[in-house]
Amino acid sequence: MPIKAFLFDLDGVIVDTAVYHYQAWKRLANELGFDISEEFNERLKGVSRTESLDIILAHGGLTLPDEEKLELASQKNNWYLDLVSRMTAEDILPGVATFFSQVRKAGLQTALGSVSKNAPLILERIGMSAVFDAVIDGNKISKGKPDPEVFTKGAAELEVRPAECVVFEDAVAGVEAGKRGGMFVVGLGSPEVLTQADLVAPSLDVLTVDEVLTKANARP
Repeated sequence: MPIKAFLFDLDGVIVDTAVYHYQAWKRLANELGFDISEEFNERLKGVSRTESLDIILAHGGLTLPDEEKLELASQKNNWYLDLVSRMTAEDILPGVATFFSQVRKAGLQTALGSVSKNAPLILERIGMSAVFDAVIDGNKISKGKPDPEVFTKGAAELEVRPAECVVFEDAVAGVEAGKRGGMFVVGLGSPEVLTQADLVAPSLDVLTVDEVLTKANARP
């Protein structure tokens, strides 16, 4: 069936907030007495805040009560919010504006599918709040990626079938979520990493909507 909607992850697709997440998580790890590298931070992409904290604590060999974990997650988020509150439209990744212009000309619906509870704030800061027909963020889901909930809810809100959707993701967990949701998935990054994606490109800057639709609509 023909594609009717494009669903986008936020971090690494529309903007690159990974550096801010890394700075905040690194600060938290340092205060707990250990360190995390940028390479380690790759494991946290597309993963919820709670799950990310669990991964970091395991890395540091720490086991903490849930109440303390909630406080740490909140502290990390405050540091992160302080950083992203300074974002502007200049933080939008190259090619995004052109690609979204093509999306609208093609008459496609759009949804944001992000596990971040701060997605609305970021969209407001970069001036893209009105671009999406639906926004599914961490406040609207109970399961993080690779569970497909964030994307299947996006499709439901747009009133389209999963098979009529294309997902744009930069993380392994996100690609898996899109595939598990029954959608055509465009991976933005390395083909050696995003092996489950149906189509892989370095970024939206090198893609056209026509190219994506041609490949998505030609699948068996």
